[in-house]
Amino acid sequence: MEMEPVINYNTIKQPAKGFYKEKGSKFIALVLPVSSEDEIKKGLKQIKKEYYDARHHCYAYRINPENPKYRSSDDGEPSGTAGKPILNQIFSRELYNVLVVVVRYFGGTKLGVSGLIKAYKEATLDSFNNAEIINENVVVHFQISFPYTLMKTVMKIINDYGLKILEQNFSDKVEIVLEVEKKQKKIVESQFEKIFKLDIKDLINNN
Repeated sequence: MEMEPVINYNTIKQPAKGFYKEKGSKFIALVLPVSSEDEIKKGLKQIKKEYYDARHHCYAYRINPENPKYRSSDDGEPSGTAGKPILNQIFSRELYNVLVVVVRYFGGTKLGVSGLIKAYKEATLDSFNNAEIINENVVVHFQISFPYTLMKTVMKIINDYGLKILEQNFSDKVEIVLEVEKKQKKIVESQFEKIFKLDIKDLINNN
């Protein structure tokens, strides 16, 4: 049975923070909107720099709703007690393009496996409760190439459908890279295909 194509997904609008305390240990959860592995690396680096004195920087992420990539890290906590509970909450809220980092300041008393799982889960949940969760449309990118004489015709379609121009190149012909919502892709392409001497090329999003 063929899967329905993903055209929208839930994510967060902007960074948010959550907090949980147990037996002196403090757990600070930071959730960030991310759309690539580069953004994840930058987010982790920034948080580790800001919370340099924390004992653990445990995290989980999930990106790319069309072809999901996800990962979790216990960062020195017992296996399965930190990263997995964080990731499970991402799954539970059906979120994509998010990174959650929970930093722990040790309070001197060990919490045990169940205590750690609860702490990382609750801190993550608190960050989600403090975040604005939104629904975004999946977008795709494609490039159109055409002679200068078609500029007016092409721009009318771009404006009529509210397409976002990502790149423009003017040489012997015009090349424009466009972003379009996936649910609009077929109808937009059909409009461009009606134009003689216009070429269309799909581009792979690097998310």
